[in-house]
Amino acid sequence: MTMNNNLIEEGVEIRNDLIIKSIQKEDILELWQISYGPKSDLHWMSFNAPYFEEPILSWEEFSRKISLKINQPNVALIIFQNRIIGMLSAYWEDDKLQKWLEFGIVIYDSKLWGRGIGQDALSFWLKHLFETYPKIQHIGFTTWSGNQGMMRLGEKSGLKLEGQIRKVRYWQETWYDSIKYGILREELKNR
Repeated sequence: MTMNNNLIEEGVEIRNDLIIKSIQKEDILELWQISYGPKSDLHWMSFNAPYFEEPILSWEEFSRKISLKINQPNVALIIFQNRIIGMLSAYWEDDKLQKWLEFGIVIYDSKLWGRGIGQDALSFWLKHLFETYPKIQHIGFTTWSGNQGMMRLGEKSGLKLEGQIRKVRYWQETWYDSIKYGILREELKNR
């Protein structure tokens, strides 16, 4: 299946209750409400590089920042049972060279963790990124040893542990390792 940005813009059904689609202007308020809004489950922030101490974004800060990601090919919403629950992203680790692509995934509602949603979304996202960037050979992500769920997701999705830098992430008076996972184009093709 060839996936292009038009498909992402319209939404791609991954399974009968799961859709991946690009961010549109009308999605911004719902996305803020589940990620930073007053009724959001902020537990995700405890695993999403908490050592950087990112602030909880106000509506104004969030809408200004996310507006730059509307209809962009490297950012997509995860929609489960007709509601936004998370986001997928990708960025160039090597900036303008554009040979080293990293991705991110977040599901904001912790009650939905461990239900295979992230794995299904990530499976699609990896294929999409390799098709969108046919010259790259590797896609990876960086996490920390305090995020066991992300490490399991990487392993279940066929990514290999490629690096571990010991005790470089400090949070709540404890040192953690920085962890890198990755997958090659041919490894994904052979899965």
